[in-house]
Amino acid sequence: MLTMIIFLVFLVVLFFVSNLVARVLGLRQKKQAQREALLKELGIQDSQNKKRIVGFFHPYCNAGGGGERVLWTAIAIIQRHEPDIVSIVYSGDVDATKAQIIAKVKARFDIHLSPQTLHFVFLRSRHLVEDSSWPRFTLLGQSIGSMYLAWEAMSKLIPDLFIDTMGYAFTFHIVSLLGNIPIGAYVHYPTISTNMVDRVQSRKTWHTNSDAISSSSILSRGKLLYYRLFMYYYAYSLRQASFLMVNSSWTKSHIDAILQHTDPLLDAIHLLTPLGALKILSLWRSVDAPKSARIRVILSVAQFRPEKDHPTQLRSFKELLKSHPEYGRQGGSEVKLVLLGGCRGAEDAARVEGLRSLAKALDIEEHVQFVVNAPYQEVLEWLSKASIGLSTMVDEHFGINVVEFMAAGLIPVTHASGGPLNDIVVPFNGEPTGYHATSPETFAEALHTALTLSPEAELALRLRARTWAVQRFSEEEFEKEWDASGWKKWLRA
Repeated sequence: MLTMIIFLVFLVVLFFVSNLVARVLGLRQKKQAQREALLKELGIQDSQNKKRIVGFFHPYCNAGGGGERVLWTAIAIIQRHEPDIVSIVYSGDVDATKAQIIAKVKARFDIHLSPQTLHFVFLRSRHLVEDSSWPRFTLLGQSIGSMYLAWEAMSKLIPDLFIDTMGYAFTFHIVSLLGNIPIGAYVHYPTISTNMVDRVQSRKTWHTNSDAISSSSILSRGKLLYYRLFMYYYAYSLRQASFLMVNSSWTKSHIDAILQHTDPLLDAIHLLTPLGALKILSLWRSVDAPKSARIRVILSVAQFRPEKDHPTQLRSFKELLKSHPEYGRQGGSEVKLVLLGGCRGAEDAARVEGLRSLAKALDIEEHVQFVVNAPYQEVLEWLSKASIGLSTMVDEHFGINVVEFMAAGLIPVTHASGGPLNDIVVPFNGEPTGYHATSPETFAEALHTALTLSPEAELALRLRARTWAVQRFSEEEFEKEWDASGWKKWLRA
């Protein structure tokens, strides 16, 4: 009887393995036919087989955030300098057309993309990587979901080089299995970091560690084990890549820690600054308004996602009005808080409504304005006239919005962590370029300091911040570092 059971199990395993092998071989055989169909659809002749296809895995390419800015900047660079490369984007934005996405990129980021060498592979299973699909064990669920999404992507088109630009490292196993192609990644922030593990270990309540877990020693230990196992396999997934690129020293240090400084892959990690799409020099000219044109507006520019911590912005503003009531009175001293950002869907829209309710509960709603899904020109208009740029995200991996503030001449007030602390709002020529804070009280104090600078000190600070941003974070700098990553070497392979 036992022998029969073992034999049946063997047959079942053999059946699944043989089907998997058949599927893999079938997909690889279809690669050339898929390639020819793609080039024909784009009207591209390739008689000498010179064309190469670079696939960018970015399921939320139409979201309009900082990560998307990097994606489109990279593709625009490729289109300008690599005429024999066709860029494809694996996107879950099935409700948008190619023309609509390209138009939104132009409107939101002022980046021009040519449809001639750009193609979209639309994926139907994006819901598998959404938070709402995994209310428990979210990291694990999303990672498994991303693997299925990668399977769908490779089933539709296998490129010559696969680059993940959203942080789905677990897709590398599927791409390697089905495509047998080089894999690269642009890491905005690690899926799991040592900070996240430390917060669970110290039982600190956070948006990734609920009060129900942090208040229980048993649940905290269980989650700590879960995180450590996840980090182990996340590191293993990262090591499958031929090259990695990161966007800041904060991200690099965490990737180094995850990989434990023991893998030669670290030699391929390049420190990049994802700011090409800013068009910094154009921004400099377009928002070069005199000091008298600035209005007393504290501006936040961030997608309405939980990690951006908009509630702290509202509470900080409440503290400012509480300690300095004159900012709430009409007249020359009145100050306004403007929350400008994009909504990816129903969850973000609900989050905005929750923030409106919080502003009402704090009795500051008449001094707060929400600007949702604004086009690029409206964003520029706010950047050109606001006085202070506010960012409260803890451990922001880079902080592209903070660079926007500085390039536009705003005084940045940011959380004292991550990229804004270590890479962006740093002294320039020995002088400060902005302020850092850690709590509503200290944010209020920093905002008050910025609002009460003398005219001479204020102008000098703005000029320092702008000079530093344009000098350090230009499109030319991004392009140079993108090429230095060595991605073309793997494409030729």
